[in-house]
Amino acid sequence: MVSKKKKSRSWLLLLPIYIFTLVFVAAPLIYMIVLSFMTRAEVWGFVPEFTLENYKRILEPLYLEIFASSLKLALCSTALVVVFGYPFGYFMAQMSARWKKRMMLLLMIPFWTSTLIRLNGWVIVFRSNGVLDQLLMALHITDKPLKLLFSYPAVLVGMVYVLTPFMILSVYSSAEKMDWSLVEAARDLGASSIQAFWSVTFVHTLPGLLSGIILTFIPSMGLFFVAGLLGGNKIVLVGNIIQEQMTKGRNLPFAAALSVVLLLLTSLFIGIYRKISHSGELEGMY
Repeated sequence: MVSKKKKSRSWLLLLPIYIFTLVFVAAPLIYMIVLSFMTRAEVWGFVPEFTLENYKRILEPLYLEIFASSLKLALCSTALVVVFGYPFGYFMAQMSARWKKRMMLLLMIPFWTSTLIRLNGWVIVFRSNGVLDQLLMALHITDKPLKLLFSYPAVLVGMVYVLTPFMILSVYSSAEKMDWSLVEAARDLGASSIQAFWSVTFVHTLPGLLSGIILTFIPSMGLFFVAGLLGGNKIVLVGNIIQEQMTKGRNLPFAAALSVVLLLLTSLFIGIYRKISHSGELEGMY
């Protein structure tokens, strides 16, 4: 009787989570998938007529090129995030408790401000005769203003700026749990500092690195507001097309089809991550 009561209580505690998942996760996904197979109405909305034209349209060269450019930008931004975020998280884990709190506070402070406001700060930096231009001309590196705003490098910098904290926190969480005596043991056994890093430190921080890659790569495929602010109309991502179809184009079924394809791509990368992180090779490293 006691076990039955405990099971019933546990089920009641989980019921709100199930309801939330069904209402706010499963239902919108199902609606989006169903909508992607509907026919666009002449003015607004959709007509309940099954069609595959929305997915056939994605195969046009224009949209395939947009997906390719979005993938390229995601790969480049993720690579730069790894370069900047991994060392930061690694050395942060070796700091004293006081400095860890200070660095964590510095990482959290930007999240207290809207991302759009912070990105507008980069607009001031990159615009013609902006902060960066004045600094470069003062140092006599350039003799005239550069056209950095509304360019690929500006969007790339914005992506790295927005996503780097997620990589830092992921690597930090793995490095902080690491037993640093293992590194000392490797050095005592004759391993160089580089050998000890690759054979011990990197292996133990690899799960955090992989988590950080997923947390940065997947959002960078659809951060349309970064491309909109720093890239203008020159840098177009899949997220920009989805937003345009929902607002200006008023083609909800096509926007839903684009969203479904983007969801499938991100799910594919999550599946690859799960396979790598749970593979026997990775488990055998520990």
